Amino acid sequence: MENGESDSPPAAEKKGTEEDEDDFGYRLFPDRNKKPQSFLVRSLFTFHNKCQLMLRLTLETNPYARLLLDALKQSGCTVFNDRHFSCENCDGCVSGGFDSATSQIVLCQNNIRQQSHMNRVVTHELIHAFDHCRAHVDWFKNVKHLACSEIRAANLSGDCTLMNEIARFKFGLKGHHQTCVRDRAIRSILAVRKVSKETAEKAVDEVFDACFNDLEPFGRIPHNKADAKRAYRDFQNRDRYNANL
Repeated sequence: MENGESDSPPAAEKKGTEEDEDDFGYRLFPDRNKKPQSFLVRSLFTFHNKCQLMLRLTLETNPYARLLLDALKQSGCTVFNDRHFSCENCDGCVSGGFDSATSQIVLCQNNIRQQSHMNRVVTHELIHAFDHCRAHVDWFKNVKHLACSEIRAANLSGDCTLMNEIARFKFGLKGHHQTCVRDRAIRSILAVRKVSKETAEKAVDEVFDACFNDLEPFGRIPHNKADAKRAYRDFQNRDRYNANL
């Protein structure tokens, strides 16, 4: 599993040693191994209903998500709500994840309570899905591949916007965005891989410049919704331009 947002500190996320068998983060998503519940049973749980409603609103209105959905479709990986998203209960330290084995995005219905949070998690995981679609990503064996996608997700999803960082009581001036992206990428790796902090830091640092500057499919770092809307318009115009070549 490729991690979404992680709320606990890296020290708490690191369980076991590198010699332990790695479960690739599936321990954080216990519902992945359970038999699916019937629609009637799931409809009785408020968390599930709320998650589905927030997801639908994100996919229909959020410019980050809409751009990524169009980019995935253009890349030959059309996303379907019922097939590629699953609202489930998760460990308390994560908000979502991308299950590359099933090409499915997991949304942690017990941890996502606000629409803005849903927007950010869906965007983060759609970036992983986009990377999975366009590149031969070795999620399970190559930590550098995982690090690159985590850098891109933190950079382009809005995880490190000024308002989000202020809400976390983190402040900085020059280079703060890059610092946030690096820190969150490392945290995400530690949440889903049984590696040392030094290994995660080394992987992130080795690919940081190339992956931080890979802005596809946005073409810019969308620091807010206005930036995301402009990026979406540019993406649509790019499609029209390419169609006329």
